[in-house]
Amino acid sequence: MSKDDLNYQLLKQLTAEPTVSQRSLAHRTGVSVGKVNYCIQALVDKGWIKVNNFRRRDHKWAYSYLLTPSGIRAKMKLAHSFLARKELEYEALQHEIHTLRQELASK
Repeated sequence: MSKDDLNYQLLKQLTAEPTVSQRSLAHRTGVSVGKVNYCIQALVDKGWIKVNNFRRRDHKWAYSYLLTPSGIRAKMKLAHSFLARKELEYEALQHEIHTLRQELASK
């Protein structure tokens, strides 16, 4: 997964569930918790998200992530480029399937 794809996935997940844990984000994105932590810090440094901490009922600290206006713009830009890449992959896959079908039909 590219850095942009991971950033897009993290921003998408944080938009949907602002209080999600980094462990859950790691599981959902298929990367390590350390990498999620590193990427979250990078998103904070870019000014794309703000992090607030609060106490949970079990007296442990939890975090809430809020996309900033620049984070919302970045998410949209990343979504456009993600979609463009996926459309190219889809077209290439369609071409490959068509070619394989032709090869099988000719035998």
